[in-house]
Amino acid sequence: MSMIRRILVTGGAGFLGSHLCERLVKAGHDVICLDNFFTSQKTNVQHLLHLPNFELIRHDITQPCWLEVDQIYNLACPAAPGHYQHNPIKTMKTSVMGAFHVLGMAKRCGARVLQASTSEVYGDPEVHPQPETYRGAVNTLGPRACYDEGKRAAETIFVDYHRMHGADVRMVRIFNTYGPRMHPYDGRVVSNFIRQALTGEDITIFGDGSQTRSFCYRDDLVEAIIRMMEHEEPGFIGPVNIGNPGEFTIKQLAELTIELTGSKSRLVYKDLPADDPKQRRPDITLAKQKLGWEPTIPLEQGLKTTIDWFRGIDLSHYRAPTPNY
Repeated sequence: MSMIRRILVTGGAGFLGSHLCERLVKAGHDVICLDNFFTSQKTNVQHLLHLPNFELIRHDITQPCWLEVDQIYNLACPAAPGHYQHNPIKTMKTSVMGAFHVLGMAKRCGARVLQASTSEVYGDPEVHPQPETYRGAVNTLGPRACYDEGKRAAETIFVDYHRMHGADVRMVRIFNTYGPRMHPYDGRVVSNFIRQALTGEDITIFGDGSQTRSFCYRDDLVEAIIRMMEHEEPGFIGPVNIGNPGEFTIKQLAELTIELTGSKSRLVYKDLPADDPKQRRPDITLAKQKLGWEPTIPLEQGLKTTIDWFRGIDLSHYRAPTPNY
């Protein structure tokens, strides 16, 4: 990139945030990583701490923050069910207050701000695959609502700042993402399966395993987020679906994980949690048209890299932050 920018990444020490920070630092930007370390690890950004164009601030985005920056990537929010259900009120506060605080900062210093929204805004979808025009089917009273509705509210706040104040905003809706630096105890299906397979535990499938997900490798996803931030079409703010349209059943994922790890783990079945979506696949027509983006890394290749990373970590260095994993 030709221009060096001051860039804030909230949630920057998390799984996706740390890779985004890495990319932006390598591109020569002056990067501020802000994180409260509820679900993230300082080790995710340890290799960047000695660099002159990287700064780490421990801060909770539910509290105001004053920084002078050119761009803000707002990734701060627990994103895995085990994490966000642990403290649902705090999860909602992080989405809503966090949106107000980054937008206030952006308005004050004229920064462009990108909101990392989620496919969870579609709830348990009645339309398949999900285009950005679909309004979703979310249970406002369910155990997932703190995250789903928090992210939906944040999108509303972003659009209203854009309408009322001319804020320079971008929105992406992220579908299931995986890769190295996922928290081993985040309760996500990929990390659960790999951890269980490598430790020889039974692999837990909720429901009959016929529910589907689409898995996007983290490098593909970070590329799309950066392209959306840099996209200059007047009036185009998103949201844009970012994910891999390849659709797999949970049982297929479990079997592939066993095959790639060479594990002796057995599959065991448990009851499906409340409001768990039965199918999830992004319609990425808009991302292809506007950003010239589509994923390039197939599931088997990405899983191999992720498994190699899991083999190299010490699980005792990661706290299981919730009783729900």
